[in-house]
Amino acid sequence: MVSNRIKAIRGMQDLLPEKKARFRLIEDQARIVLADYGYQEVGLPILESTSLFSRLVGASTDIVEKEMYTFNDRNEESLTLRPEGTAGLVRFVNEHGLAFNQTQRLWYTGPMFRYERPQKGRYRQFDQIGVECIGMEGPDVDAELLLLSARLWSVLGLSNSVTLELNSIGDVESRRAFGAALVDYLTRFKADLDEDSLRRLTTNPMRILDTKVPTTQALLVDAPVLSDFIDPASRKHFDDLCAILDAAGQGYRINPSIVRGLDYYNRTVFEWVTDELGAQGTICGGGRYDGLVAQLGGKPTPCVGFALGLDRLALMLEGQAVQGPSINIYGVSVGDDARGKMLVLAEQVRTQLGLSIQVHAGAGKLKAQMKKADASGAEIALIVAEDELAQDAVSVRELRGEGGQALVQMSVLIEQLQQRFKQQATNSKQ
Repeated sequence: MVSNRIKAIRGMQDLLPEKKARFRLIEDQARIVLADYGYQEVGLPILESTSLFSRLVGASTDIVEKEMYTFNDRNEESLTLRPEGTAGLVRFVNEHGLAFNQTQRLWYTGPMFRYERPQKGRYRQFDQIGVECIGMEGPDVDAELLLLSARLWSVLGLSNSVTLELNSIGDVESRRAFGAALVDYLTRFKADLDEDSLRRLTTNPMRILDTKVPTTQALLVDAPVLSDFIDPASRKHFDDLCAILDAAGQGYRINPSIVRGLDYYNRTVFEWVTDELGAQGTICGGGRYDGLVAQLGGKPTPCVGFALGLDRLALMLEGQAVQGPSINIYGVSVGDDARGKMLVLAEQVRTQLGLSIQVHAGAGKLKAQMKKADASGAEIALIVAEDELAQDAVSVRELRGEGGQALVQMSVLIEQLQQRFKQQATNSKQ
């Protein structure tokens, strides 16, 4: 028998309330930290022209070659669900003139899409926060980004679980010279290379440094080293960055194998990594992309940024308690007239007091409703039944502690609730 049930598409995840709460926690904390550094939030389209990614991300990258969700719309225009955010951000600042003789500190959040093999912490639809600095060239900006991200880990309680890794990949000429030397070296071992590395040998040889295949990793031990090809300006930029981090007391490790998977990077590249997630150890990565604005027709503009994945961070936060939306009051009613009365009362509470109140929906015995009130996390229950209606009153029952239950006239209920929660707020601050 064929099931008629429709399930989520493979690699596209449903976010249950607990996981969504962790996403929200990360976003909320990031929003506070980013505001402290002067960043402004922007919104970017999920769909972009396919040519944007082939031009800026790199036609020979895995993302463009194998992982993009691309289709033609009704006008036969090729569109792509964004696989990353930086290309769209550069299009955004160019289109709106935000890069012309200006500096910008911008950030965004939302879903990205890549046709990858789904695994723990890695999905085909995944949420990212992107942070981008436009128009700033010095290593101080790179350092600020790294210190900002370190502050976010601290706020989230993850400082002891992550490590900063840095590298410099130099300018275009540095990478071209290194790439040629790497190809010359690896060509001697073509028969021993894994399939992906063999393909990259002629398309994007630097990506071979990212390989996870042990046999290829062994071949790379004696390969040319990128640092030997770095141009003097990039080397000074990197040395100055490291000096700032040293002065700030920010630890890091120089990792020559970091090249990032996108063609637009230059100079500094970095990753924040953890050993708590197995093979998917990178939780945040980025670097400089000084050539992208010019590639879209703007004037040469220095840029640097990073992206962090909410899915992997949420996994790291699983051991921490994440509080969902708090309910101050639970509304209980018995009978049609009482239900109508409770709904009106609940609107008054929200409007006049700014408190959260969840009202039991539909019929139900008082005992069953009170069980739900206890489970809601609310501090008190407001009860309207036959007796309360007859006296134009509400029963107020304490759900936490030993406060008991009291009958309160409807005419003074709002005032009493205001005093109660005002006093509670005062006590919590002391």
